[in-house]
Amino acid sequence: MSDTITFDDFLKVDIRTGTVVETRPFPEARKPAIILLIDFGPELGIKKSSAQITVHYTPEELVGRQVMAVVNFPPRQIGPLKSEVLTLGFEDDDGAIVLAAIDKPVPNGRKLM
Repeated sequence: MSDTITFDDFLKVDIRTGTVVETRPFPEARKPAIILLIDFGPELGIKKSSAQITVHYTPEELVGRQVMAVVNFPPRQIGPLKSEVLTLGFEDDDGAIVLAAIDKPVPNGRKLM
């Protein structure tokens, strides 16, 4: 387990919902990855993310899927891509990433509470 944090620390992490509107293969990535363009609604707009999720997902099946992402980290350069948000998921028993899921649709841009 990680160090204990306060509720105020948790509130600093801005996790929002978004819908994947476009995907692209990312062959230049050091580890297999998919580029996601995610619509976070009118306040944040469309952001790019590189996600190492190729074991469980194809680019085509991700379009239209709602995901969760941290939107207030500074952009991170990953090869030729500037990843603007961190898409969230969990490791399975083999270390492959399974996306964190939202079980009912919510408007894009809503904050995790």
